[in-house]
Amino acid sequence: MTVTEQTPVRKSRRAGGRAARQALRAAPLADDVRPVRPGMVGGRYEPLTQSEVQRIHSAALDALEEIGLSQAPPSGIKAMTEAGALLGDDGRLRFPRSLVEDMLAKAARNITLHGRDPKYDLHLTENRVHFGTAGAAVHVVDPITREYRDSTTPDLYDAARLTQNLDNLHFFQRAMVCREITDNLDLDLNTIYASYCGTQKHIGTSFSDPSFVAPCAELIYLLAGGEDAYRNRPFISNSNCFVVPPMKFAEESCIAMENCIRAGMPVLLLSAGQAGATAPAPIALTIVQAVAECLAGVVYVNAIAPGHPAVFGTWPFVSDLRTGAMSGGSAEQALLSAGCAQMHRFYGLPGGAASGISDSKLPDMQAGWETGITNVLAGLSGLNMAYEAAGMHASLLGFCLESLVMGDDVLGQVMRCVRGIDVTEDSVSLEAMKTVCMGGPGHYLGTQQTLNLMQTEYIYPTVGNRMSPKEWIEADRPDLLETAIARKEKILANAKPLVHPDVDQAVRAKYNIYFST
Repeated sequence: MTVTEQTPVRKSRRAGGRAARQALRAAPLADDVRPVRPGMVGGRYEPLTQSEVQRIHSAALDALEEIGLSQAPPSGIKAMTEAGALLGDDGRLRFPRSLVEDMLAKAARNITLHGRDPKYDLHLTENRVHFGTAGAAVHVVDPITREYRDSTTPDLYDAARLTQNLDNLHFFQRAMVCREITDNLDLDLNTIYASYCGTQKHIGTSFSDPSFVAPCAELIYLLAGGEDAYRNRPFISNSNCFVVPPMKFAEESCIAMENCIRAGMPVLLLSAGQAGATAPAPIALTIVQAVAECLAGVVYVNAIAPGHPAVFGTWPFVSDLRTGAMSGGSAEQALLSAGCAQMHRFYGLPGGAASGISDSKLPDMQAGWETGITNVLAGLSGLNMAYEAAGMHASLLGFCLESLVMGDDVLGQVMRCVRGIDVTEDSVSLEAMKTVCMGGPGHYLGTQQTLNLMQTEYIYPTVGNRMSPKEWIEADRPDLLETAIARKEKILANAKPLVHPDVDQAVRAKYNIYFST
């Protein structure tokens, strides 16, 4: 039980003594008085001025009119040209300003990404911030042996179970590829089912082939208790790389997206260019390209199904220009994601971008500063959906379960920064100062105000260590990684599969499932 889950002290300090006070504080806090919680409002940090936002918007519209996008599938060309896009002799679709503005007016706003339990619903309104996983790493990082091995379906299931039990991770998007599965349909089905069995939070997945959407939707409807039940509360969304930057549609992904829309599935319109490689080197122009590509996605989705829930996924990455390698933990990445968040707010659309990625291969100090800096800028900028926020190493190639646990601590501190400083009549009243300074004890330790605020105003690390050196030595020098491993193992030992046995039996009778619950 963490301190952030405790309840405020309401009784006299004499009531029952120290043990009674500690027991009272051990009870869970009500959600509305916890120091941090999902969907806290960010937006205090703005890397772009309003005139710079307008310049990026204007440049993106120019790019759509003058350059356009190539390689749309025939079905997409038909839908978008009927809506007003222009197909040139060069095969590129171009988008008049008026068309983009019309589709922005139709686009869904203030959407909810549902959890299986309503308490996990993500309300993507205004600048509300949510952190979660993503990334589809192909390796698991073992921080003890310092080795990388192929990720498997049981690893994905464990990541989902950990996410379910980590308060500051608000959704679970596929974090690893199940590499022991050679059949791609089995891969997609197992990804969905392992995620479902592990968490009741919102799940994001993707499809390796457009024809797999229908059989996967059949599984999802079974899990939901029927197609109507799923369409009413779609708890799984499609993460869709509908473009291949620069400025090309990804034909198969676009067809998969169309199929997902018809299946009632929310979509993440994901543009993932890499500055200096598949996107321009200037950070501002990288944002322009990402915005232009995602605006094309808005046109695409709303030409097919006006108002269909879609997340504006400007998700560009950064290159280390010395080598061309991706640098997901850089300061430039933090600025890039924050700038994208500001563009989401400009359009009033629910938005997502990357944060929390580390270029480090292990959970070390480099991983700590990269995860902290990129996540805090994402949160302060009011990013609705911060993906890859914990656990991700080696610029998306490796995922570490222990880092996921430690990342929960990081994200708690980040959300406290997002919450900001409460300036109210009570919080600036001088009465507490008068009581302490004028005839009082001369300190605020143990005062009723301090006791009342210690759990509702302050957040405390679960695996992080704040002992004095003396206490640390007396406690046999606890190590951060060892503490994270212990917490991971405790969570996994106690986490029950979140699927009814009858449903599990039905699924395993019909599908080739690669993990055990």
